[in-house]
Amino acid sequence: MAPYKALYGRKCRSPIGWFEVGETALFGPDLVHQAIEKVKVIQQRLETAQSQPKSYADVRRRGIEFTIGDWVFLKVSPMKGVMRFGKKGKLSPRYIGQYKIIRRVVQVAYELELPQELSTVHLVFHISILRKCIGDLSRITATEDVQFTGDLTYEEVPIGILD
Repeated sequence: MAPYKALYGRKCRSPIGWFEVGETALFGPDLVHQAIEKVKVIQQRLETAQSQPKSYADVRRRGIEFTIGDWVFLKVSPMKGVMRFGKKGKLSPRYIGQYKIIRRVVQVAYELELPQELSTVHLVFHISILRKCIGDLSRITATEDVQFTGDLTYEEVPIGILD
């Protein structure tokens, strides 16, 4: 069944057949003018219907741009039952690392400097799976600097006396 018939319960009539059977109509400028007006109304309604979802999507869209040398987090897509980065399920990280942007490939794709552990991953990522790292990178402690024991505890050692 045609969508028009399902919606209105009757067959869609073309501009030529808008008159009923037995009814006479003159084919002239009036008929053409009416058809053009109906087409304009239909186009306006279609445009309105199509712009509504776009306006909802535009509200959520963020205008993000990165520059070369920025630090970003990389979004990982968790798969059910797969253990990545040492955690499983809802405790698995949403974003990993702090990676430096090497170059901008296109307006929405960037190449990252990845460590050797992620050598199997492609270096170019879409902007939607990157999150800007905000903060002071000098305050981040490297894991090599902290000496862990077997039960994952560590001894606190003061770096310097401030007062």
